[in-house]
Amino acid sequence: MRTIWYGRMAQTVTIELPEEVFQQLVRVAQVTDQPVEVLVAQSVVGNLPPNVDHAPSDLRSDLLHLQSMSTEELIDICHSDASATQQGKHAELMQKQQSKSLAHGEQQELQELQSSAEHITLRKNYATEVLRWRGYRTVPLKETNELTL
Repeated sequence: MRTIWYGRMAQTVTIELPEEVFQQLVRVAQVTDQPVEVLVAQSVVGNLPPNVDHAPSDLRSDLLHLQSMSTEELIDICHSDASATQQGKHAELMQKQQSKSLAHGEQQELQELQSSAEHITLRKNYATEVLRWRGYRTVPLKETNELTL
């Protein structure tokens, strides 16, 4: 075992690695002309759960909660969509907006529908990232008895 000290940021962490892992890091460091410490830091960062710091502040706690959900719940989120009614209303308002102005209430409803769609998309993307973090390469298909064309 070898010990690597990483202390470029505010914290120092000492880890023990099997010799073969350390030698692999050394080989990659030599080929890429990077310090071993940078490769270790990149490996750690690349294997953390997805970061919510850049998400809208009102969604962060919801996104963080996804990390504690079961795999099945995350898969359900990945396959979720706005209701058919919401999708239809959104399409109707978008089309109406292109042909003429929307009334104030319609503009507000369109903004709310777009915000809801963005929230759903963000949740789906974050759930996908959590599944990747857990080792899934792709989002598993949901088992269903329905046939969709």
